[in-house]
Amino acid sequence: MATKMLPRSPSDVPSAAAVLQVAERLYGMDPEWVVFFREVLGVDGIVRRTFNAPESLARFECSPQYARIREMLDALRSRQQDRPSEREAQRVVTVRMPRSLHETLKNEAGLLRVSVNTLCISKLMKLLDERERQGLASEHTPGAGGRDETGADL
Repeated sequence: MATKMLPRSPSDVPSAAAVLQVAERLYGMDPEWVVFFREVLGVDGIVRRTFNAPESLARFECSPQYARIREMLDALRSRQQDRPSEREAQRVVTVRMPRSLHETLKNEAGLLRVSVNTLCISKLMKLLDERERQGLASEHTPGAGGRDETGADL
């Protein structure tokens, strides 16, 4: 599915630059990736507080500033891959899957020399990022119609 290009609003440019500046300052402190994600891209992060209308958020997600923020997040994640977070509580999710899928994930994780947990988190983050770029994240919030209680559509 192609990403639709949204026209930029003149007010988006200074806001995007300001958000990037905040993200770069935080990145310079070498935080844990989960802290960076929460403070910058999370539900209550600077991006969502600044671009609180779905249209402005969608425009920002097509910007070079957003691309740079994603690069910073990816860099932090790659440096800290199997190190558990010290500042954010961890949650455990049990996922039931066919044995063949589990074996495929184990094999891919082995080839990449990462844990299955790290691989799954990477795949989930990629899926969420793709959904945001397509403008689906704002339409499919937890509890919204079109999803079952298990979240099986992910």
